[in-house]
Amino acid sequence: MDSFLQHLESERNLSSETLRAYRKDLEQLQEFFQVNNLSELVSRSTEEVRRWLAHFGELGYSRSTIARKLASVRGYFRFLQRENKLEGRCAFLELDTPKVPRSLPHFLTIQEVMRLLDQPQTDTYRGLRDRAILEILYSTGLRVSELVALDWCHIDSKIRLVRAFGKGRKERIVPIGEHAIRSLISYREAIPSRWIPENGNWAPVPVLLNRIGERISDRSIRKIFDRYVGRAGLDQKTSPHTLRHSYATHLVDSGANLREVQELLGHKHLATTQVYRHLTSEARTAEYQKHPHSKLPDPEITTS
Repeated sequence: MDSFLQHLESERNLSSETLRAYRKDLEQLQEFFQVNNLSELVSRSTEEVRRWLAHFGELGYSRSTIARKLASVRGYFRFLQRENKLEGRCAFLELDTPKVPRSLPHFLTIQEVMRLLDQPQTDTYRGLRDRAILEILYSTGLRVSELVALDWCHIDSKIRLVRAFGKGRKERIVPIGEHAIRSLISYREAIPSRWIPENGNWAPVPVLLNRIGERISDRSIRKIFDRYVGRAGLDQKTSPHTLRHSYATHLVDSGANLREVQELLGHKHLATTQVYRHLTSEARTAEYQKHPHSKLPDPEITTS
């Protein structure tokens, strides 16, 4: 397992959060087979592997989570095959991936986004930092992991561009709006003097700092976000990733080309981005239903 995870980190450049998910999936697999006295993973039949998958269904896991766990385990056994450490058939590689129902991502309306952005109190250092967090997420569509990894050298305020490092450390350049730039400037001016670099070189310094002046964590970003979601009275399923969905949805709804949105989001496949076209279409239809003349009463057929 350690060799596999090291391979994912060094050769595929996966994030620490993704590596934790892989490790958890493999440890859960190991635990299941130990509890059920099934010592040999490789020689198991497809029925026993299906039993392992059904076990997650009984625990209440969603189809998408179960499919991801199977993908993690498959990746592990493919790695063993490449390393010539796996001989013969492997039932884990023979099963079809469970079908996952396609669901549209949750997003906020522009009015809801504005309400969320207005929640931090900008008369304190933390409030200014939190406002900058929300502004960057909505202005750039960055993932939380990409936001956390930002250093000041990755932001060019003059030409309003951000250099982000996505999945697999893949680099992309994303525009950043004036509101976000102003929030960043106000936040940096409020950073306590003890955390300001003595040589005045901000380039290698993390953009977002925690309460002890170190790079903020993904978990802290989510806690901060949840607090403001509650204050804004938004749906509890709203997460930092919701702002990414909102960013993309509002771009498409304003007429942005899907290929351009794909590049901005760092999606590998256009099919991943196309969901926002369906999303805006459904949103428009839902809004139109509010129009007083959108529907007619059922026609009455009379005979004379």
